[in-house]
Amino acid sequence: MTSHEGTALPGGEMSPGGQTGEPGAATVRVWDPLVRLFHWSLVAGFTVAYVTADEIQRIHELAGYTIAGLLVLRILWGFVGTPHARFSDFVRPPGEVASFLIDSIRLKARRFIGHNPAGGAMVLALIAALGGACATGYMMTTDAFWGTGWVEDLHEVLANGALALVFLHLAGVLLASFEHRENLVLSMITGRKRGGGT
Repeated sequence: MTSHEGTALPGGEMSPGGQTGEPGAATVRVWDPLVRLFHWSLVAGFTVAYVTADEIQRIHELAGYTIAGLLVLRILWGFVGTPHARFSDFVRPPGEVASFLIDSIRLKARRFIGHNPAGGAMVLALIAALGGACATGYMMTTDAFWGTGWVEDLHEVLANGALALVFLHLAGVLLASFEHRENLVLSMITGRKRGGGT
């Protein structure tokens, strides 16, 4: 749950601070179709890009351009999208993120309908790492940076860093799913989560 109250929107969806959905409903709409399509397309694109690195260059590059396009779309949607898709809903100060992580380790973290503070930080970290990997990947195809060692090294570091973030993200999803007794992976498929909470 978010730490502040919200108001009902048309169709039973709640504002960013909403804690309940349609009257009597067991679940509430949280993730809109674009967010879900972005999420799973990014999973597929990153997987293809990572496994084809140094093996099938053409497919690797196409996957990179796809990731770049998805990131641009997600950034734009973070400003004009549905309530829980907006950065204003889930980007929190570092102190709040740290406090949430401590509470999570103690299994006493507050439940959020949208992204929790750690999840919001992860969104930003993944956008930065993948965006950097896309930028350096493109640089490697230009005359100015073709064969430049530091660009290639940075591209590899960013790609591996993104993979490490993915594993941290999965660990966080599993922990939150266990702590709050809900299937967060399923919610990113259906777009719905349990209403109410603490």
